Amino acid sequence: MRVYISVDMEGVSGVVAWAATERGKDDYERMRRLMTQEANAAVEGALQAGATEVLVNDAHDDMRNLVLEDLHPDAKLITGDHKPMSMMEGIGPDFDAVFLIGYHSRASSSGVLNHTYAGRLGSYSVNGKVMGETGMNALVAGFFGVPVVLVSGDAAVTAEARDLLGNVETVAVKEARSQFSAACLHPSKARALIKEAAVRALAHLKEYSPLRPESPSTVRLVFQASGFADIASIMPGAVRVDPVTLEFTAPDYLTAYHGARTMMHLTFG
Repeated sequence: MRVYISVDMEGVSGVVAWAATERGKDDYERMRRLMTQEANAAVEGALQAGATEVLVNDAHDDMRNLVLEDLHPDAKLITGDHKPMSMMEGIGPDFDAVFLIGYHSRASSSGVLNHTYAGRLGSYSVNGKVMGETGMNALVAGFFGVPVVLVSGDAAVTAEARDLLGNVETVAVKEARSQFSAACLHPSKARALIKEAAVRALAHLKEYSPLRPESPSTVRLVFQASGFADIASIMPGAVRVDPVTLEFTAPDYLTAYHGARTMMHLTFG
């Protein structure tokens, strides 16, 4: 049994400020260790449930956050930026299950540090369904026939995951009081719950189904300002819907996903 784990930071218990997620700022060093510990809890649960291989992908910002020497020794880590599959680098049809750990709710929601991929984006939708990074990445896994069986983060993203995926294990490690405050579980409690949920999810693996994307797939990006859409619209195949909205249609979701990421990355410059 092969398990793939994508780990973000904004959904980790204790993380409530942008500065705490940015290298060289505020509590970043402490938060990256909490991030590593939550990843370890997921790894431990997977191994206890019988996983023979666990691949962890650092999916936050520059994707060099997880502390390798503190990571469980039986896990393999993908670290570093400019990965072709970004938050899902390394996923493929040879995996049996996906965990999304430390995830956050979509842009314009009520969750802690809510956003979708980058702060310049107000909304991301696929064939009319608005979703955040949970959905964006669950569809990538589904393209390869792999189900997302566990999502951890704040209560907003776990509700989002259940609405989108239906039968999925979730762990809410904190509850938003505002975009920049939360009632947080103690890290040891959060880790225990993540480990328990990982064991449960893999014990009932046959009950989960991949989120299979439709073909063709149309991705719609609504930017927070028309200037961002101006820049992103230079990508071949991008269709301008209105001053802040672009669409890109492809024969399959994976191609549409790459197109969407390309448009978003164009706005980074």
